[in-house]
Amino acid sequence: MNWDAIILGAGAAGMMAAIEAGRRGRRVLIIDHAKAPGEKIRISGGGRCNFTNLQIAPERFLSQNPRFALSALKRFTQWDFIGRIDAAGIAWHEKTLGQLFCDGSATQVIAMLVADIERAGVTLWLDCTLGAVRREAEGFAVETSRGLQTARAVVVATGGKSIPKMGATGYGYRVAESFGLPIVETRPALVPLTFAEHELAWMRPLAGVSVPGRVSAGRVGFDEALLFTHRGLSGPAVLQVSSYWREGEAISIDLLPGRDVGGELRAAKAGQGRAALRTVLGRWLPERLARHLEEAAGVAVPMAELSGAAIDRVAAGIGEWRLTPVGSEGYRTAEVTLGGVDTAALDGRTMEAKGVPGLYFIGEVVDVTGWLGGYNFQWAWSSGWAAGQAI
Repeated sequence: MNWDAIILGAGAAGMMAAIEAGRRGRRVLIIDHAKAPGEKIRISGGGRCNFTNLQIAPERFLSQNPRFALSALKRFTQWDFIGRIDAAGIAWHEKTLGQLFCDGSATQVIAMLVADIERAGVTLWLDCTLGAVRREAEGFAVETSRGLQTARAVVVATGGKSIPKMGATGYGYRVAESFGLPIVETRPALVPLTFAEHELAWMRPLAGVSVPGRVSAGRVGFDEALLFTHRGLSGPAVLQVSSYWREGEAISIDLLPGRDVGGELRAAKAGQGRAALRTVLGRWLPERLARHLEEAAGVAVPMAELSGAAIDRVAAGIGEWRLTPVGSEGYRTAEVTLGGVDTAALDGRTMEAKGVPGLYFIGEVVDVTGWLGGYNFQWAWSSGWAAGQAI
């Protein structure tokens, strides 16, 4: 055996597993096809890396088995990772909804992980292409562009299909399938939603308008900003709901959550009868959006002339605006991949494949997908840590 463990992928999960295994005295090789480690860390959070969230909870992760992630998340928590960030002298702040970002640059997190890899005695190969993984009598053989490597254990941390321009592929799923492990159907998640031309005709003039609101798909809703784009809708609330939306379903938008829009419009009718509807709406919403809502409601008279039925129609359009996307922008802009290696085939404590001793799957390649806001990085840290204790 060349190595005790070979880790495929030098992203967040792979580096964490390598660090933990190296600290335990294992001879570890970590391989990545990219020219630098942690490329998704580098671009995350607008370059500041939303590295975890204070509000980690199992119900904020999507999976065929939402409880699967609980063991790893409990054993290596957000507080444990924050402790490492603090020990490395990296300043951070909470932005909103428990989301933690570096004050400086995401490259500080990468530098911390690479330094830990070096101190743990781990060997890092970059710009190295991976081939087939095969079972051998006493372990595994991995084909690489630097020659065949053998190890007692292999950890697959190659991520999902999201952001292919950074080299993302379905490699990890193919490895799983080659060993007979089931794959939960994959799809883009945390991704902008797109609309048909008849919807885009009125959306395009609103491109760039951002407004806080509540966006729902079925019984799941998120109170965050939504953003109109030339292709449809984006913004945190839309990205969040995209993980729950399915083709053919409508989404519901409340542009003024928590407000009695009908009551406030009636008050405006009584007190500002000469005002246009767009003027009244413009106090609460961006001017371009207020104009669109006036046009969509077919209102061309002052507030005083609006009937009760018209006011109810306008209020319903603001509080329960239903739109049906035709799709999403796909893996090109998706932040993560929903689905992946079926958790039923993995040990939740170690991430080891139940039927293939010595083969582990961690991070995004697994059917565990977090909410927007640092949840997916915490899953990477926690699942990588768990595998690192076992290999």
